[in-house]
Amino acid sequence: MVKTTTVSSRAGARDQRREAILAVAREVFFEQGYSAASMSTIAARLGGSKGTLYNYFRSKEELFEAQVRDMCGDAADRILDVGEDGPAAETLTRLGEQYLQHLYSEDTVQMFRILVAEAQRSPELARVFYEVGPARGQKGLQNYLEAAQARGLIEVSDCALAAEQFLSLCKGRAHLQFLLNLIPPLGVEAMRLHTAQAVKAFMTLYGAQPRL
Repeated sequence: MVKTTTVSSRAGARDQRREAILAVAREVFFEQGYSAASMSTIAARLGGSKGTLYNYFRSKEELFEAQVRDMCGDAADRILDVGEDGPAAETLTRLGEQYLQHLYSEDTVQMFRILVAEAQRSPELARVFYEVGPARGQKGLQNYLEAAQARGLIEVSDCALAAEQFLSLCKGRAHLQFLLNLIPPLGVEAMRLHTAQAVKAFMTLYGAQPRL
């Protein structure tokens, strides 16, 4: 029992240290950008040696990839955690609002801009981001739509396409305008309005028709 507890404590301490590294690395990446950030800077801000940092992550690329996986994976899980009970319009409303909150969050925007800047030089980082973020979220929505269709809540011939369409409806043109710094980020009420309009359009197209 004592040995098991000791091993568990060490694993817990290592996990905490890893989370602390990721938190500090995120600050450095956001402040300096990916190219300018260095393992030396991250180690100095952590208050430890660079050798200790390399015990957790073998390179800056690996550290940044872990950052992307953690941020995007957590976001996808949070957005999709809306439950599947109840009317489809209610579920899609919750999902859409959480999706927009994620898109307009400061961390998401900063991460996206870093990835766009690095995509040409480091396409692998962009691929990881797409797979663990947007693609995973869209697949999760597709799975929900397939389940909703099986329950007779919607009528969709291609749930993968419908998932893509719904997320595009939620973003509208406002998200691109925001990324281009043409408008400020949407507030909570504007997000609710955009989501409500997206859900209405989606359900008009795919809502199950009452059986006569």
